[in-house]
Amino acid sequence: MKGKHQRLILVSVAIVALIGAVLLAMSALKDQAAYFYTPSEARAKAVAPGTAFRLGGMVVKGSVKRASDGINIRFEVSDGKGSLPVAYAGVTPDLFREGSGVVADGALRPDGTFEATEILAKHDENYMPRELEGMKYDEETHKIEQKPQ
Repeated sequence: MKGKHQRLILVSVAIVALIGAVLLAMSALKDQAAYFYTPSEARAKAVAPGTAFRLGGMVVKGSVKRASDGINIRFEVSDGKGSLPVAYAGVTPDLFREGSGVVADGALRPDGTFEATEILAKHDENYMPRELEGMKYDEETHKIEQKPQ
């Protein structure tokens, strides 16, 4: 066989292997492509207890219950169609509050409670840290100034 034919066969085999690897990766990640599941999606997909995933939604107002130890917290996350109770042991982010967006890493317990291992608070594009409230950025001077009251 000539060298030209050997190279052609080698390139063809490499392309087929690459396509196979991409298809295999896409197949393995098809259910994990979403950044997070909402409570109604998690219930609709019947996520098995112990399966790790991300849960996202809004913290239901009036649902946050902090234990006396200051570490354990329970709250509900809703997407407007359904809600899931969440249990978390740890320090919550500064932006975590009732009525705000949240994404939690963790898994469902057999009793249907989502046990979070990490809490990420979400904010919109208008977020302003507490330290800078009452300040504004002047586009012309490129300085931060006090907002007029």
